[in-house]
Amino acid sequence: MGTPESAVLALDAILVAGHDVALVVTRPDRPAGRTKAPQPPPVKALASSRALRLIQPDNVRTPGFLETLMDATPDVLVVVAYGRILSRPVVDAARHGAINLHFSLLPAYRGAAPVQWALARGEDVTGVTTFRIDEGLDTGDVLGQRSVAIAPGEHAPALLARLATTGATLLVETLDGLATGSIRRTPQDHDRATKAPLLTRRDGLWDPSWSAREVEGRVRGFDPWPGVWAARAGKRLRIVGARALPDASAEGAPGTVLALDGEGLRLSCAAGTVAVLDSVQPDGRRAMPVREAVNGRLLRPGDRLERPEPAA
Repeated sequence: MGTPESAVLALDAILVAGHDVALVVTRPDRPAGRTKAPQPPPVKALASSRALRLIQPDNVRTPGFLETLMDATPDVLVVVAYGRILSRPVVDAARHGAINLHFSLLPAYRGAAPVQWALARGEDVTGVTTFRIDEGLDTGDVLGQRSVAIAPGEHAPALLARLATTGATLLVETLDGLATGSIRRTPQDHDRATKAPLLTRRDGLWDPSWSAREVEGRVRGFDPWPGVWAARAGKRLRIVGARALPDASAEGAPGTVLALDGEGLRLSCAAGTVAVLDSVQPDGRRAMPVREAVNGRLLRPGDRLERPEPAA
């Protein structure tokens, strides 16, 4: 059970390892692009190319879906970024229950956007976890974990791709362990849990309370969506590339655009911290280096960035 690109490697790894995939469950095709033509989810493309049995239910809580699932007589349900909460009868349809591959080191970053929030909050290390699904949100017993260091300046798409590769290997190890009975279940320490809720557009609206480290984290974590957006002279501007300068300080009000130098355009942030902007994207235009934006009078020293109104 999976939907986006991050779930494709997991399905492929399961097949390569020789496990029998009796059924693939993915989300329905969705309109995409300028034409809004229905596009298949990435998992569907792989399943179709391997001639696997595939269904795309609108609702996983119907008797019909449960009947189809039980007809497949699964030993285990493998869930990777499927995008739906499973009911107890669905989880119980398989002898070993449902195993989820989650892109964090649980109990850290439980929720829909673990990669994005790990970056937004300035983590240096994250990882992948396989766990048994229970009634809670990412609260089940851990079956396996693997740590992954976050590279300096790494954005969410690159980190997710690396986690998907590591996670696919861990998932196969977990399935093999279930088959041999060698897997040990470890309860999570719920007191150490942190949350990674579904992103909204408001999460990417620049805020003067953010430190330079927070600005950098959100720019990296919220790429490509929702992005980090500020307002300059009433016009929206996306910050595409930003770095915190750990040894720099500024007395200007947060949001004040400082000098342009070889490192980029300096921005005063909360608590006197300083971030360097190296690329921006004016609303409705392409992304560009900040020097080009300064030359085009789209942004320049002395400007003040403010929190924009949410986009319609």
